[in-house]
Amino acid sequence: MSDPARAEARIESLREQINEHNYRYYVLDAPVVSDAEYDRLLRELQELERQHPQLIVPDSPTQRVGAAPASEFGEVRHRVPMTSMDNAMDDTEVQDWDERVRKGLATGAPVDYSAEPKFDGTSISLRYEAGVLVRAGTRGDGTVGEDVTQNVRTIRTVPLRLHGHDWPRVLEVRGEIVIPKKDFEKLNADQLREGGKIFANPRNAAAGSLRQLDPRVTAGRRLSFFPWGLGEVSGGAVPDRYSGVIKKLGEWGFRVTDLFRIAHGIGDCLKYYAKIGGMRESLPFEIDGVVYKVDDLAARERLGFTARAPRWAVAHKFPAHEETTVVEDIIASVGRTGVVTPVAVLRPVHIGGVTVTHATLHNQDEVERKDVRIGDSVIVRRAGDVIPEVVGVIRERRPGHTQAWRMPEKCPQCGSEVLREEGEAAYRCMGGLFCPAQRMGALLHFASRRAMDIEGLGEKLAGQLVELSMVRTVADLYSLEPQPLAGLERMGEKSAQNLVDRIAGSKATTLPRLLNALGIPQVGEATALALARHFGDLKPIMDAGVESLEEIGGIGPNVAGEIHSFFHQKHNREVIERLLAAGVHWPRAARERVSLPFAGKTFVLTGTLAALTRDEAKERLIALGARVSGSVSKKTDYVVVGQDPGSKADRARMLGVAMLDEQAFLKLLGE
Repeated sequence: MSDPARAEARIESLREQINEHNYRYYVLDAPVVSDAEYDRLLRELQELERQHPQLIVPDSPTQRVGAAPASEFGEVRHRVPMTSMDNAMDDTEVQDWDERVRKGLATGAPVDYSAEPKFDGTSISLRYEAGVLVRAGTRGDGTVGEDVTQNVRTIRTVPLRLHGHDWPRVLEVRGEIVIPKKDFEKLNADQLREGGKIFANPRNAAAGSLRQLDPRVTAGRRLSFFPWGLGEVSGGAVPDRYSGVIKKLGEWGFRVTDLFRIAHGIGDCLKYYAKIGGMRESLPFEIDGVVYKVDDLAARERLGFTARAPRWAVAHKFPAHEETTVVEDIIASVGRTGVVTPVAVLRPVHIGGVTVTHATLHNQDEVERKDVRIGDSVIVRRAGDVIPEVVGVIRERRPGHTQAWRMPEKCPQCGSEVLREEGEAAYRCMGGLFCPAQRMGALLHFASRRAMDIEGLGEKLAGQLVELSMVRTVADLYSLEPQPLAGLERMGEKSAQNLVDRIAGSKATTLPRLLNALGIPQVGEATALALARHFGDLKPIMDAGVESLEEIGGIGPNVAGEIHSFFHQKHNREVIERLLAAGVHWPRAARERVSLPFAGKTFVLTGTLAALTRDEAKERLIALGARVSGSVSKKTDYVVVGQDPGSKADRARMLGVAMLDEQAFLKLLGE
């Protein structure tokens, strides 16, 4: 478009349309055009501004990420100070505050308060002149903050130009920059993958994202802005009640929380607190309390401020999610499936109404990434019913001569080897048939339908057998008598006799079923069948070396190592000998050497499949002779890509490895 006048008119029209679509999409969550139509409008505007750079203005939608990286942040001086707020930790403190408010206003009647969530983010002040965003500053010391204007421009819920025309000539809007919980988790996952800084909580992530020297980094993080007040206002008026101000801010293009309410008196405030507290875990953003403010702005003026905070507002805090304490020890905890998890033993600390003495460290990789050591001061987080976790170390408080923690080589419960599965973060105890920590899991798996098929031996009964030490290993099942069983909960003489008969009947089995029942790590039905076909009997399998096991199609070095290690644990062999002595038997078959279609082929699975679980897909592949690996390399033959694939798909593309979607994979299995 060569005519400057026509170009200017079209540019202005496009800006108005795009700003309206941004408002509908990011603020109202009610888009009226498709993504493709939006993209077409934005591309047209970008092209016109490229042709006519003299027409580019700071509040154009194209300038959300338009500034070069800064070398440092300038200063912003707040003409109206950004003060702190007093906290109330319980109902009594809130009631005392209400009493002071009513006394200050010389009224005995209930006061109307605004009530809204206290978003756990970083505070910001946005200055608009003639409806255009001209400056954004952090709280700083309340008087002077940092100029983060270019970064704030990238936040879609911050209007670059106010809607309507009834705004004051100068308007400072204060509020909170926050990051959604799900985006916080994705950010940390991305940071971990790229070796970047891990954020302890969404508040730190929001603050860190806002202080990036390169606005493009900020733009890549889904920050949101929620207004909670005003600073300087001149050249126009605002409503005389805060509830009216919030309504106006929504009309002017800001996203306001739909949880905003007017509470008539302190009783309504406390009901609101209880309601929001019940919703806390399900909200998309992190909150750490609710805020009550006198709704009448003239009444606020009469109440005024203390030296540090307004008398007309208070933050009613929720019980803390996080506290600081000391790691007194790190222990290896063995779960019912044999997974060994590092657990921090903590100096007792009160979090969210509960005394916390232990927190999970998840796995060895997590311990190394966070560099948690015995004696460290740490931040511990507890949210709802989630197991407490160590989220970060306070390095400045680290005592001298601490040492990095390592996963033990032997299980602390039974002394068996502890091995790491290929491509996995988990370590596992190999003493599955003997380890006390695994009794319950081993017993239920042994009795399951696809293993020894002992009907009637469910979780409740298995729990009683383990708790009363009637069964220490699966071999003890074959020495159970009806009379002691009859005394158990929900058991009688007939039920007890039926169970004993079913246990006795399970002695006649097949070798694949028995191998599956033993609970060898990474050995399911398909691998058990492959082992039975190849070796023909149990003893050759137990005595096989790793190289012999690797001869079987579908069994790679890692699985072969797990099988070899399992059968070379002294206690596992003792339990197997007891099973055989109890009469467990199967038809002996000749050794089979079967040519399998995927023999010698390596597959990698990534993403979620609709028709099969990951384990089912793995079993199907192994049954056809394939090796299933946890990582992609040049030696990988196929990568099976489901929904939401991870970095394995990217690596496959980079290496030129053949990739199969679910439809192609299922077709290959069928062939």
